[in-house]
Amino acid sequence: IWTTTPWTVPANQALNVHPEFNYALVDTGERLLVLAEELVESCLARFELSGEVIATTRGEALELIEFRHPFYDRVSPVYLADYVESEEGSTGIVHSAPAYGVDDFVTCRAHGMDFSEIKSPVQSNGVYADDLPFFGGQMIWKANPQIVAKLREVGALLAHKAITHSYMHCWRHKSPVIYRATAQWFVGMDVTGTDSRTLRERALEGIEATHFTPAWGQARLQAMIANRPDWCISRQRNWGVPIPFFLHKATGELHPRTVELMEEAAKRVELEGIDAWFRLDPVELLGDEAAEYDKVTDTLDVWFDSGTTHRHVLRGSHSHGHAEGPRADLYLEGSDQHRGWFHSSLLTGCAIDGHPPYRGLLTHGFTVDAQGRKMSKSMGNVVAPQEVMDKLGADILRLWVASTDYSGEMAVSDEILKRTADVYRRIRNTARFLLSNLNGFDPARDSVAPGEMLALDQWVVDRAAQLQTRIEKAFEEYRFLDVYQQVHTFCSRELGGFYLDVIKDRQYTTQADSLARRSCQTALYHVVEALSRWVAPILSFTAEEIYEHIPGRRQESVLLETYYEGLATLAPDAEMGREFWEQVLQVKQAVNKCLEEARNAKTIKGSLAAEVTLYVDETLHATLAKLGDELRFVMLTSEVHLAPLSASEQAEGQNAEVTELEGLKVAVMASSHPKCERCWHHREDVGSHAGHEDLCGRCIGNLPEGDGEIRRYA
Repeated sequence: IWTTTPWTVPANQALNVHPEFNYALVDTGERLLVLAEELVESCLARFELSGEVIATTRGEALELIEFRHPFYDRVSPVYLADYVESEEGSTGIVHSAPAYGVDDFVTCRAHGMDFSEIKSPVQSNGVYADDLPFFGGQMIWKANPQIVAKLREVGALLAHKAITHSYMHCWRHKSPVIYRATAQWFVGMDVTGTDSRTLRERALEGIEATHFTPAWGQARLQAMIANRPDWCISRQRNWGVPIPFFLHKATGELHPRTVELMEEAAKRVELEGIDAWFRLDPVELLGDEAAEYDKVTDTLDVWFDSGTTHRHVLRGSHSHGHAEGPRADLYLEGSDQHRGWFHSSLLTGCAIDGHPPYRGLLTHGFTVDAQGRKMSKSMGNVVAPQEVMDKLGADILRLWVASTDYSGEMAVSDEILKRTADVYRRIRNTARFLLSNLNGFDPARDSVAPGEMLALDQWVVDRAAQLQTRIEKAFEEYRFLDVYQQVHTFCSRELGGFYLDVIKDRQYTTQADSLARRSCQTALYHVVEALSRWVAPILSFTAEEIYEHIPGRRQESVLLETYYEGLATLAPDAEMGREFWEQVLQVKQAVNKCLEEARNAKTIKGSLAAEVTLYVDETLHATLAKLGDELRFVMLTSEVHLAPLSASEQAEGQNAEVTELEGLKVAVMASSHPKCERCWHHREDVGSHAGHEDLCGRCIGNLPEGDGEIRRYA
């Protein structure tokens, strides 16, 4: 046999061979050796021996053959084990010490070895028991060379070599540790309960009824439960929650009044603290019986502690009286908790109530730096949350969390936080613009009914309604990244990139109480009401600030609100419905690109200094013509002409640019008309009105004494 742990040889109680390996009986002249057939040559070379194979057999034929211990007077059997390997350096046969190896323990127990038969000479301090022949009282690491010497002395050592290999160490102290079989308390996974189901069956059924985010967590937890052994819930530590049992010295049985005694112990702990049990003299509870019982000093596994929190929380201030017993809607923790808190909570919940204590599980990854490295003080890559909050504010940190795909590792760095702050400013500045344009607006007095609002205003409210539906669903499914992306896109594309630019003319040039302006303000009011609630779960402080500045009656806090219910949707058959405005937006984006090129070429100074001719096919013409003269307000130019696509080839003095949008060419030229100093549009009638030589006719009509401007669409 071969081993990398000589200190376990005194506890050897079996040999393991692989049932499917071929084994050879080798005659070396001095002795007979049994080796895995494929390893004979390498083993003989390592032993510096020569030999002849005189017989072979399958490993399964060696089962239960007995062998003698090399230096103790006892015999042990050969057991079959699939984990035996034929790697370089091995012999194909391994020794089994069930007290010091999990595989060894499981194999020996599977072959009927009783707990009482397992030899465990190593004490809790890593020292052999004094009564162990040859090595009693020695530290196991110091005994290693002496055990090798003893094997050599009895003629049982064929080879001895120092190697470097992987070995388990304490994660905190970096010192080697060992497995050691001891008497413990267990929760049986396959013991049938009162409902004729085992705990394992209850847990697996509970997993099927649980919603997992991400979905792959279900298979992971299922595999752990299906394959796990009984749950060891006891520990030998000087701190922790005690296991308040008394065991009969002769029989090992629990005291018949165990439940009553546990309650008495609990009362003492409540009054005196957790050490009350450890200070307790058994005579205080058992009287004359104390001499017959041992007080258990083991403590509970900390995962049993955390795994039973539901028993107290969900039956305390958060109980809801569900028919199947109180359950949490969601447990959320890091992905390592499938093996920890999620796992222990599942088992205790199923043991107590027959089902998990939760309806859903959410797991998230761990925080790493921009290069994907674990954060470490020694590496200097730690991003401290408190420092981020002090520098950027808590909402930036919250937005970073929402902007990250938590199903994997979550990268954070100063650069990433800077980009997050940029997005935050976009959302905040959008809200500021919305609020600033509600000055003087009283929703109870000035709101315009949905059907009377201008077409563009109806569209933006409809867009907000569609977005709110998606946001509600995303929040329900814990897809915070989707919420972040959709709110950002709405603020930057639909609002910042289109709607807010278009309405500035209406807001700043039409009469204060005109339908055109009040319609716009109504839309802004609806949007900011909804926006404050969309971002409240993420940007809690900013949402509160926005909410406090929205006109109209308020609740005490936005966090007491539900989703905004004032968002009207466009009718499916509306003449200027969703498809109409989507097409207009595509044209607008194409025109913007052409205007930008003209600005870069110094053809125009700004978009309002331009006149645009749109050469369009019949489909686009039918769409854009509906806006009439108001098309120029949508395109943010002083004039827009529509012409057939075929006319672009004959246009004099114009260079029509082909766009990415099928059926559209765009020609941009500088307006030859003077600029109105009020609206900045270049119009032919500027200077033709006495007393208002620097204004266009539209602006004169929009002065307080004027008749006002009629807008229907934009």
